[in-house]
This record gives sequence, C-alpha cells and structure tokens, in this order.
Amino acid sequence: MPWIDAPHEDEWADDVLEMRDQVIDPVYERVDWIMRIHSLDAGSMAAHNVLYQQAMRGTKTLRKAEREMLALVVSQANDCHY
Repeated sequence: MPWIDAPHEDEWADDVLEMRDQVIDPVYERVDWIMRIHSLDAGSMAAHNVLYQQAMRGTKTLRKAEREMLALVVSQANDCHY
C-alpha cells in the first residue's frame, strides 16, 4: 500500500489553508487523508474538491445520499476506509 506523508492542517501553506473550510468534514471536524495529501499542492486540492462536489451532486436519477451509499459499498469492497 502506498503511503504519502502529508502535513497536518496546522502546517498547511496559506494558499491551501484558505480552502480548509471547503474540505473539512463538518460531522467529524477533520480533513480526510486524501485532502491532506492534496494539501501538498493547492491546485490539486482545488481540482479534487471540484471533482468530488460534481460527482456527489444529486441528479434526477440518483440523489446525493444514494451516491454516498454507493461510494461506501465500493470503499468496503476495496477494503478502503475512505
């Protein structure tokens, strides 16, 4: 399994820190590991966040809650806690 050492949000550069409110999990009040990895590059974090928001946006055929459930099942099948 690959491992990337990513800084804690207290160590983020200012341009990345500005995005903290957009990427923090409001329930657990923490930043997911994948976003911490993206904190190494502000453009990467912004792009990932846009992609995630678009993918999880509800549509006429699949609500956001249903998309989240599918993501959970896929993560479990892949033995991934994210």
